[in-house]
Amino acid sequence: MTRIKWFFWNTDEQRLRFLLRLVVFALFLAVIVAAVQAFIYFLLPGISDVLHDEMVAKDLALSAISENISVMALLLTLVIIGRFVDKRPFSDYGFRMGKQWLWDFVFGLFLGSLLMIGIFSTEYALGWVQIVGFLHSPGSISFIPAIFIALILFIGGAFLEEIMTRGYLLHNLAEGLNFKFWRPVVALFLAWLISSSLFGLMHLGNPNASTVSTANLMMAGLFLGLGYILTNNLALPIGLHLAWNFFQGNVFGFPVSGTSFNSVTFIAIEQKGPEMWTGGAFGPEAGLIGLIAIGVGALLILGWVKWRYGRVQFQTSIPLPPPQKTSEAAIAPEV
Repeated sequence: MTRIKWFFWNTDEQRLRFLLRLVVFALFLAVIVAAVQAFIYFLLPGISDVLHDEMVAKDLALSAISENISVMALLLTLVIIGRFVDKRPFSDYGFRMGKQWLWDFVFGLFLGSLLMIGIFSTEYALGWVQIVGFLHSPGSISFIPAIFIALILFIGGAFLEEIMTRGYLLHNLAEGLNFKFWRPVVALFLAWLISSSLFGLMHLGNPNASTVSTANLMMAGLFLGLGYILTNNLALPIGLHLAWNFFQGNVFGFPVSGTSFNSVTFIAIEQKGPEMWTGGAFGPEAGLIGLIAIGVGALLILGWVKWRYGRVQFQTSIPLPPPQKTSEAAIAPEV
């Protein structure tokens, strides 16, 4: 009986073990998402009719609504699961709010836009993209509401994927892999690799996905996770994810991970050039140019962390269970 209890329950931490916490989280999130979506669509039964039967615009709007409903459901789930299952405060999921959180978020926005400007400028200079229009929107819907819907979509997507992949999964994986026979930094490194691999596999079903695009998105997962494991906050990854996607699809007109969310864009383009470099129909994330941007971006993140925090190091308090957490990761830079 004692062995069975040990398998399910961590006596030292007074909570369920990692795999069971993950199962409870997934089941609870599924119920909350279904309930919230049903409630919203019951209140707004005619939401899809607002766009006058423009199917592309409908898909964009409904995707934006669905993403942000899922974010609200996820945040509610984390508050409840954090209190009763994970036994940790909500801030532990990457929301240690303050001036530094805001600075990291702004830097993430800057970095994502800068890297995508570099990708577009390089491809344009090499003749790999041709500009075919400006302020393009689908069907008869005007540009301003369409671009606003796209922005809302990518805001929801950035928060959803970063909270799920980094704030929850990477954090809990690091705790679950924090065995006594190796140092916490090993657990954190393994959790970073595993969560990034799962991030790539999550996009395997996207349109135009391939083995190359999946491998590249695993690298993108490492890139997005770098800011988290160095700061113990989600501000930088969320800002980076948001700006990267929005500038990629809705400023420069590239496909975003194979999807057609670039149907509304400031600059409409025609893609040319070698697919190995450009990523073709999947977008820059499946090309060598995307990998180069990721490498440059990783160096800039290291430089930012060094400048703002005074040192670059893995935040080894992440793998520690809540009762043992110290202030080691909460570096307080000069502002």
